[in-house]
Amino acid sequence: MSYGRYTDRVARLPREAFRPSPIFLGLVVLFVVTGWMTWAGFGNLKINVFMFVAAGWTISLCLHEYAHAVVAFKGGDHDIAHRGYLTLDPLKYTHPLLSIVLPLVFVLLGGIGLPGGAVWVNHAAVRSRFVDSLISFAGPATNLLLAVVLVLPFSLGVAESSHLEFWAALAFLAFLQLTASVLNFVPMPGVDGGNLLYPWLSPQWQRGFNHVAPYGMLLLIALLWSPVINAWFFGGVQWIGDVLGMPSNYVSMGYGLFKFWSF
Repeated sequence: MSYGRYTDRVARLPREAFRPSPIFLGLVVLFVVTGWMTWAGFGNLKINVFMFVAAGWTISLCLHEYAHAVVAFKGGDHDIAHRGYLTLDPLKYTHPLLSIVLPLVFVLLGGIGLPGGAVWVNHAAVRSRFVDSLISFAGPATNLLLAVVLVLPFSLGVAESSHLEFWAALAFLAFLQLTASVLNFVPMPGVDGGNLLYPWLSPQWQRGFNHVAPYGMLLLIALLWSPVINAWFFGGVQWIGDVLGMPSNYVSMGYGLFKFWSF
């Protein structure tokens, strides 16, 4: 496709294809308001922390999927915009159950930032194998960037003993981002890490990959139930968190506050 035809096609896209959805904007408002309530000690503390972390985690899931979509759009799949993926609307994703609901359930049950299902991409329209890999890389890289940003107040010494509950909730949210990025980078079929390698595999290996990919997420979940693998995983996440400056005691406190149903 020539550059002129490309620019004409992009120019014909409605502005709504790039405008943040009301659902996403509502999540941002909820995140800010419950964050302020947690900071100010207004209302029920545990409910505030729960809503603050849940809203922040859902926003990060939207940004994760948006990162996949925007790189795919820049890389040649312009139909991404028509599918609504660039509006940050969680209801537009191919697998809202895998992308939003299941990750939220795992946060509720075990405090694990489970990776979601990727947006649907027309890989035949993507310009190169490198860009194809970059599409898969963009999602977990976004989670890692968010983890670094959320840890900055602790690594820079900005977080103080006052407003302890707010800082604990922020640390737990950073922890979720870190677990999501580590899980997503696992080189397993059906996960972003495996999809990153897929364009470089031989046709024979790609056929085998496609057979395993639908069950990759379930296999990853099953592996986390193993005490040995679970210990390795959380040990690795804690090590990375220590390097970044993430205080483990704040993370534990934040998770305790997040579980408003426990006493």
